[in-house]
Amino acid sequence: MLLSNGLSLLLPEALYSQVSHYVDRTNLQGRLVYYRVREAAGNDAVHPADPNSLPRKMRIKPDTPFYGWLQEQLAERFDYVCCEELEMFRRLPRAMTRNGQIKSGGQRHEKDDRRSIHDRSQYVLGWSNKEKIRALESKKLQAERATHEIAGRLSELNKRQRLLSEKRDGVRDLLNFADYGVIRWEPLTERIQLLEEERAELERSSDTLRLLREQLRATQEEITIKMGRQSSLDKEAGRLEERLAGRRTERTEAETLAASFSDDGRRALLPKLDEIRREVQKDAALNLQNHDRIQRETREALQGRLDALDKRHQRLTEKILSQMKDYKHAYPAETVEVDAGLEAVGEFAAMLKALQEQDLPRHEARFKQLLNEETIKDIVLLQNQLEKEKQQITEKIRIINGSLREIEYTPGTYIELVMDRTPDPEVRDFQQELKQCLSHTLADEEIYNEAKFLQVKAIIDRFNGREGFVEFDRKWTRKVTDVRNWFTFSASERWLEDNSEKEYYSDTAGKSGGQKEKLAYTILASALAYQFGLEWGTVQSRSFRFVVIDEAFGKGSDESTRYGLELFKKLNLQLLIVTPLQKIHIIEEYIRSVHYVYNENGANSMVRNLTLEEYHAEKELYRKGATA
Repeated sequence: MLLSNGLSLLLPEALYSQVSHYVDRTNLQGRLVYYRVREAAGNDAVHPADPNSLPRKMRIKPDTPFYGWLQEQLAERFDYVCCEELEMFRRLPRAMTRNGQIKSGGQRHEKDDRRSIHDRSQYVLGWSNKEKIRALESKKLQAERATHEIAGRLSELNKRQRLLSEKRDGVRDLLNFADYGVIRWEPLTERIQLLEEERAELERSSDTLRLLREQLRATQEEITIKMGRQSSLDKEAGRLEERLAGRRTERTEAETLAASFSDDGRRALLPKLDEIRREVQKDAALNLQNHDRIQRETREALQGRLDALDKRHQRLTEKILSQMKDYKHAYPAETVEVDAGLEAVGEFAAMLKALQEQDLPRHEARFKQLLNEETIKDIVLLQNQLEKEKQQITEKIRIINGSLREIEYTPGTYIELVMDRTPDPEVRDFQQELKQCLSHTLADEEIYNEAKFLQVKAIIDRFNGREGFVEFDRKWTRKVTDVRNWFTFSASERWLEDNSEKEYYSDTAGKSGGQKEKLAYTILASALAYQFGLEWGTVQSRSFRFVVIDEAFGKGSDESTRYGLELFKKLNLQLLIVTPLQKIHIIEEYIRSVHYVYNENGANSMVRNLTLEEYHAEKELYRKGATA
């Protein structure tokens, strides 16, 4: 918008209900004007006829959804003619000048010079506010510089004012003295100096005064010493009285405590207490001077024994609870109604007694023997099967590499597949765990100890699926037992002359589409040779070697397509190629018949079979008909 409408809000019809509701129930802390735009008007709105009209001099952003509405508002409300000369301004009913004078209705005139018309910080029109921001930042810098200058001047004026105030106060204080003699200090200083000299002279010339001073100093020192001794004695007397009061209180408490015990109690406890005291003090005599220390050390010794017993009790409790929890975890069905707590000790003791009465330990040796023989044997069978599959993959790659060596990938080179151990931590950890389960199984008769049992149990639990991890363990089992995941495969391009490596392909990233297809066709051909048991350079029997390739060669280059077809031709494969028509001009050199599949009106699929000769004949007829 512009002028008074420059800060108004345009609101599309879809948001009108929400915004009007929000504005009505919210205190905006200011003034808001917004317009409801019901629908965008067309861009063919009527423009003012005069080419100097203000709306014709304004551009509206083309991609705004309010283009039509803005165009109509400008034409309707701001149809002012921009006048270069004041004479034209006087003649027209609605006009405006460069200096900002506006004439409307032929009578009303307005010119607002409260702000400069060239002040860009007051502009509200435009597609971007960058210029306005720069203008505001410039005004801000100017205001800051002016503020700094004013602050500097104010500081100087304040400093000058303080100096003048100090001078004024000094002059005012000086005016309070009517006689100069009042403030004249030199005679007083001279009088003090003369008196000081006279006193010093008297002290030097009088022996009696000197003797009296020495006696006074000695008497003062003696008084100080005696007062110090008196203070020490007073403190010592206070301490003794305090100790005496404490001893009397302790005696009273001891007599009261002793009276609270019966004669039998004293006879039972005192010997034990005295025995503990002798252990701590090593037969030290008990008297008033050391009974506090002996009592404290005996109490500390007793507390230490109690703490040790508490810790031992706590450790035993934790050990018992841990064994109860382990037993409940190992035998949940038998302990479903028993809690792992000290209050259930009787129930666990009853279960132990039942086990001992049923003589289950007698079967432990037989059970362990079965675990040794059957479990380890099953683990060995699993490892042997995985190793067998590993050797099969290695042998297949060896045979495929034999076929690949016979295929010239580029002039003078061939492709060789390379197998490496997978870096996958899950697979490698499984291999290590399986190896640990079978370590020392031949040299040690007691192979199936508790540690070995836990190793085997951890693997079997994951095979079966742990509670809460069933789906995760199922995926893990499929992954680690699929021997194909034990390897990573890559390709090495080597020279036929000396088998040295020319290039290594860990993946096809960075290769062109043709290079990727050529490498894929080469490996596919060698895999087919392995699958059908074909050998390069030998006479092939009349066997059935049928291969179907769907969506073949549709996006590949002509060169890679010919390369793949030549490979399949050397293998004497019977091919069925399903491909779009754009590659037919290359494929037709390698086929004997064509089968067109089409669907008439999308409801009836049909196949037309042609020999290659019939296909060429119809193709020629179609070409001649198109030319005619």
